[in-house]
Amino acid sequence: MLLSLLSKASCQSQDVAIPSTSQEVPKMGLVQSLTAGRTIAAASVAEGDSCEFGSLYYFGLCGLGGVLSCGITHTAVVPLDLVKCRIQVDPAKYKSVFNGFKVTLAEEGTKGLAKGWAPTFFGYSIQGLCKFGLYEVFKVWYTDLIGEENAYLYRTWLYLSASASAEFFADIDHPWFCKHPPEAWPRIMREEGVNGFYKSLVPLWMRQIPYTMMKFACFERTVELLYKYVVPKPRADCSKGEQLVVTFAAGYIAGVFCAVVSHPADTVVSKLNQEKGSTALEAAKKLGMAGLWKGLMPRIVMIGTLTALQWFIYDAFKVAMRMPRPPPPEMPESLKKKLAAEGKELA
Repeated sequence: MLLSLLSKASCQSQDVAIPSTSQEVPKMGLVQSLTAGRTIAAASVAEGDSCEFGSLYYFGLCGLGGVLSCGITHTAVVPLDLVKCRIQVDPAKYKSVFNGFKVTLAEEGTKGLAKGWAPTFFGYSIQGLCKFGLYEVFKVWYTDLIGEENAYLYRTWLYLSASASAEFFADIDHPWFCKHPPEAWPRIMREEGVNGFYKSLVPLWMRQIPYTMMKFACFERTVELLYKYVVPKPRADCSKGEQLVVTFAAGYIAGVFCAVVSHPADTVVSKLNQEKGSTALEAAKKLGMAGLWKGLMPRIVMIGTLTALQWFIYDAFKVAMRMPRPPPPEMPESLKKKLAAEGKELA
């Protein structure tokens, strides 16, 4: 299925004649909908770009950018994540972030704060590959399915659908790498079988899919709003450094919302990993409403910073690799004409 999506995403219509004049004509194709009126299509490499927008090579680079953004950032915040999880599952012992660090250092030393960094790095690198790479694939594919005008009018739903689809597949590797160290794999396989790796997959989806939907959709729309209402000049007039500052700001805002919507499910997943044999519902009942929201502030700080850095690294990678970076969506000319004919104001 994924190979067919990639294959479809790299294709374009063959029915379009190449203009014989030097006048720039918007190229028809799969990837025109969110970049209406501009010549961004998987037909030729634009001047200054290293690859075609929507090509297999482009999606491959997006996946590599996801590897770097997720692998590096999640590994860097392992100590904070470890303390946050301990606050969630044992608030009597770990009373606050500062206290959690103090107790962990006293009992386990500095090495205790780095516990689990290896499976975290490899697991989140693979997840980043799927999350960012497939998001770009699904965004292009769904754009083609619903058409140019609908892709603009319902772009928030487009971002939500594409990110949810990407996260669904990205989470499948997660229980193997991120929740269990490699030395535990044979024992888990022997005692519980393959199901032992995936017993927390459903609550993981409950946490990660809303998280990723917010992460991508909120980021995309925040970037759009920042350029429209905050940045004093069009994106085309901004330097690459200024654009990356906007990326970081939009990423942090998206991260705050990500933390809030996914925190209860994150607490349940932490509890399930502590107590074998429990179900998600049983864990939620034990935690109670107050327990479900325990550790929210450190999670907001962690996820906000994490998400901002991920988007910064991902966008900086695109800049370094000279990848196409389409500007915020514009209303298609066909839709402008329809609204003008109906006497409606252009949004």
